[in-house]
Amino acid sequence: MFTPLAQESAFTPGPGISRARSRPRHLQPACVRSLAVLLLSLAAFGQQSASPTRLIIPAGTPVKLRLKQTISSSQAEKGDRIAFQVRDDVTVGGFTIIRAGAYASGTIAEVHGKRMLGLPGRLVLNPDTVELANGQQASLRARMDFRGHLHVVRMAAGMVATSLVFLPASPVFLLTRGSDCFALKSSEVTAYVDNELQVAVETLPTATQHLAELNHMIDFLPPRVLDGHGREGDMVNLIFVASDADLQQAFANAGWTGVDHSRVKIAWHLFRHGTRYTRLPMARFFLFGRAQDYSYAMPDPLAVVARRHHLRIWKTDARVNGDPVWVAAATHDISIDFQKHRLHITHRIDPEVDAERDFIAASLSNARSVSRTEYLNAADPVFEATTNEGQTYYSDSRLLLVQLHSTDAAVSSTAKSVELKTPTASALLPDAHASKSSPSISVQD
Repeated sequence: MFTPLAQESAFTPGPGISRARSRPRHLQPACVRSLAVLLLSLAAFGQQSASPTRLIIPAGTPVKLRLKQTISSSQAEKGDRIAFQVRDDVTVGGFTIIRAGAYASGTIAEVHGKRMLGLPGRLVLNPDTVELANGQQASLRARMDFRGHLHVVRMAAGMVATSLVFLPASPVFLLTRGSDCFALKSSEVTAYVDNELQVAVETLPTATQHLAELNHMIDFLPPRVLDGHGREGDMVNLIFVASDADLQQAFANAGWTGVDHSRVKIAWHLFRHGTRYTRLPMARFFLFGRAQDYSYAMPDPLAVVARRHHLRIWKTDARVNGDPVWVAAATHDISIDFQKHRLHITHRIDPEVDAERDFIAASLSNARSVSRTEYLNAADPVFEATTNEGQTYYSDSRLLLVQLHSTDAAVSSTAKSVELKTPTASALLPDAHASKSSPSISVQD
């Protein structure tokens, strides 16, 4: 006979029958515990995902710095704090972690004054801290080592000459000292982040590319060059866009000559040519902490020694359409100047330095080496200043950019100089509506 379902629930199993059907009732508390653990895990995951995302800044991340002041071994003391400026944005993972122009600092680690036996002064600088874009501080490691000039040859020459006259007096020249050491303003160094850092990305700006490397270079371009003692002198007033070979060829085609640097060559040519010596040397001036890469002169045929057009050129890290960008300081020597208080012979320059700037561009253009010129506003204007010798000069403070032809390019017509009504670097950006026949400078990021 069929047993109803209701009676089945009242069935009591015997001693040998399993009670598997009643087991879920005993497992109920364990299920509750498992569900609770799962809910807590989900809650913790939600809180973790809602927390700020961290960006890891690797140890060894490079930071390009520029020294903000000139330091002399005769005045500095060990432990003095010194200031630097970040030259370029530093980006990691699509975020700007350090802005160009940010403040960095360091310490003078070693100082040695000029010493006897012709030994020079020495400075060792250690950049150690930089400010991040979110205001935090990061530790850096770097070393800058500067040394003055040895005067051992001068000491030995004095001893030999004196010994020929009066031998007992020759040891006096052992007291000869070397030169002081100068760490020049705008000297550059690449420092490195010392330790790995973690920062919240919410506190960092998103990295953006500069519209133009040229614009960025001009924003941080030192306005004047320095002599070896850190005295400011000629203003930077020209910018060239050209490869190394094209730059040299353009000046050669325009009749400019390089100057001699070897003392042996200088002495020989002075002896041989006298006042007709056209490759007279130029003093070494400094920009970015280094002497000029090229020096060019165009002497006056009627007064080779007294009058000459000349300029000094430095290479920068910026590029336009793949070509390097160069900056230059140009002046026109117009006469010989004898400084009685220093017993020093130098040149007197034409105080209207803009005329020399324009003359150089015109000479290159007449040699059919120029594709375009443009006046740009300087970030740090110089309207009136003095040379390192104290001569006053004047300027409208504009930089003249000169883009040169490639030496292997065919030039179909005489290059023309174009001055724009609005002298800004923004005109160097590519213009989709520009005429195809108009030369333009498109900027490579």
